[in-house]
Amino acid sequence: MAENHLIELLEKMSLDEKIAQLMQLATPFYKGSSDGGHITGPIADMGINEDTVINSGSILGASGAKEVMNIQKAFLEENPHGIPLLFMADIIHGFKTIFPVPLAMGCSWDLEAAEKSAAIAAKEAAVSGVHVTFAPMVDLVRDPRWGRVMESTGEDPYLNSLFARAFVRGFQGNDLKNSNEHVAACVKHFAAYGAAEGGRDYNTVDMSERTLRETYLPAYKAALDEGCEMVMTSFNIVDGIPATGSKALMRGILRDEWGFDGVLISDWGAVKEMISHGAAEDEAEAALKAIEAGVDIEMMTPCYVKNLKNLISDGEVSVGLIDEAVLRILRLKDKLGLFENPYRGADEEKEKEIVLSESHRGYARQMAAKSCVLLKNDGVLPLDRSKRIALIGPFAENGDILGPWSWHGSREDAITLAKGVKQKIDSSFLLTSQGCGIETGTEQQLKEAIETAKKADIILLALGEKSEMSGEANCRADIRLPIIQLELVMELAKLDKPMAVVLFNGRPLDLDGVIDEANAILEAWYPGTEGGAAIADILFGDENPSGRLSMSFPHSVGQVPVYYNSFNTGRPKMSDQDSYVSKYLDIPNSPRFPFGFGLTYANFHYSDAAISSATLTEDETITISAVVKNNGPIAGEETVQLYIRDISAEIVRPVRELKGFKKVFLEPGQSEKVEFTVTEEMLRYYHANFDYKSDAGKFNAYIGPNSRDGLELEFKLIK
Repeated sequence: MAENHLIELLEKMSLDEKIAQLMQLATPFYKGSSDGGHITGPIADMGINEDTVINSGSILGASGAKEVMNIQKAFLEENPHGIPLLFMADIIHGFKTIFPVPLAMGCSWDLEAAEKSAAIAAKEAAVSGVHVTFAPMVDLVRDPRWGRVMESTGEDPYLNSLFARAFVRGFQGNDLKNSNEHVAACVKHFAAYGAAEGGRDYNTVDMSERTLRETYLPAYKAALDEGCEMVMTSFNIVDGIPATGSKALMRGILRDEWGFDGVLISDWGAVKEMISHGAAEDEAEAALKAIEAGVDIEMMTPCYVKNLKNLISDGEVSVGLIDEAVLRILRLKDKLGLFENPYRGADEEKEKEIVLSESHRGYARQMAAKSCVLLKNDGVLPLDRSKRIALIGPFAENGDILGPWSWHGSREDAITLAKGVKQKIDSSFLLTSQGCGIETGTEQQLKEAIETAKKADIILLALGEKSEMSGEANCRADIRLPIIQLELVMELAKLDKPMAVVLFNGRPLDLDGVIDEANAILEAWYPGTEGGAAIADILFGDENPSGRLSMSFPHSVGQVPVYYNSFNTGRPKMSDQDSYVSKYLDIPNSPRFPFGFGLTYANFHYSDAAISSATLTEDETITISAVVKNNGPIAGEETVQLYIRDISAEIVRPVRELKGFKKVFLEPGQSEKVEFTVTEEMLRYYHANFDYKSDAGKFNAYIGPNSRDGLELEFKLIK
């Protein structure tokens, strides 16, 4: 539909119809849904009437081709202008075929794989009738207490930005209007939601504008630069103002500075929550602040529909604000081709063929293997297929490996670790025992586990958090494994048998009680539908682990937040003998496992670090390189990482910043020279006056396997 036709449609709409278009409601409100559209109970308490429903603009949570088509059909029969609904849903790390959680996918450092996982999720969602996914979440995370770290790709703004782009490409494809296999993406949560104080969800965010711009904003901007169609506001305050009502964020940065003219949607209830924040006296003031900030769609609270008309009558809100919001929504519907085909993509027969197909499951298995991170290995892995294995722990045969936000996934469809191991060895070589539950256990369970372990040559422990321990509102002050599992580890360690641990969790953990007791630790996160099969591939050496941490693991919760790109301080700790320096008495300053860390079954060695020139100018580039050799007995993939530090800057710079990475696959004995090009632009940052520029002077470069280790080089920027 041409722009002038959209404007003509807008002009035909009454004010009530326009305001209703700004309302997003959940599935039970609508005729044709499995709930029948009966407005009762808590739904009725919202004060939403049928006129609002039949003129609303979007629906949350409906999926499945049959239900979506039924709702859309019933809706169009009553909507006076034939304006179709937008169907939106949380498709975070897969639709029915569940991929590893985003934090795990971040550990793959594989942008092409991440893009393909999003494309598969979009394909399954689209054929099931979904038009928009509330993803990617690109909030930078530094505090593992926060339950939603599992939904981010980690602690680094550069890596997060690359993944943001990859996910948007995968979800949206190249042509939303003419492709029924993609969905519109909605980047979230704008802004800085991942910096909640104390790692407590919805909590206060307080940071400098420089930190906001340098560290937290880049990934949102990257998603928009890739063409992301929608933005979701965050629950938190930024500079003392709830994000959903912040003109500085939404009008100033998002729309004016970045030029975003797509749809801006609140998170669930975030408009009304301005009252609880203390930024609005009532729903009318909340509606006023949100519409002035440029929020187009209010999700699941009725502040707009109950108050905007009166605010316009009183002269506090202009009709122009309403018109621009409605027009943005109509444009998105047109871009998706909904005016030509309101049932876009939904197809019951294709749904049966596409959703959870074998090819999709196969790729989920590959993605899960890429996302696992080998944290420790004293030679126990790969497992010897001729040895008897005691598979013990609450996740040995547990299908709770999909993780939060896997709404359409089924634990019954998941390949458990036991199933995966049984695909690799003769069943007579496998002994299983639960040992304990995730949070509770009995003496009898422990006794059975010990007896099982005594009969085996190797103990394989499957430990972790239930999925409800991560995700939205699921924050933890104690990020160790539950005590009952630590007791299981302690008792089995007394048997003095080789012991490998597989971890299923949604956050970096404090591994005290495990790290010293286990001979090997494989961080599997929540690996998704094919998790057990992928993990077994790694455990038995059919896949060589290649994952690298995208979020640091702390020594203890008291060290949090701990992240690689920190500042040096004026009194850095140089040795254990130093006094009156920035340090802890009882733990190191550095994380237990740093950003970028991960082991493999290969043995990579770095040498011959070189730089093409000792000086860099604004108009030229330099090349930094090193030779990487596989000295191990098997082939493997290494993620070579480049970090840079500005030694003397107007504003203090981090000790290291990731500036590039490359993956190389090397056969035993093979070596390869890995090169990175460095430009002046890569050295820029926000100065005291917020000019974005570089400083002349000395820089250190580090090329190596993670943010802690590597070969050091030096160069100067001449300006």
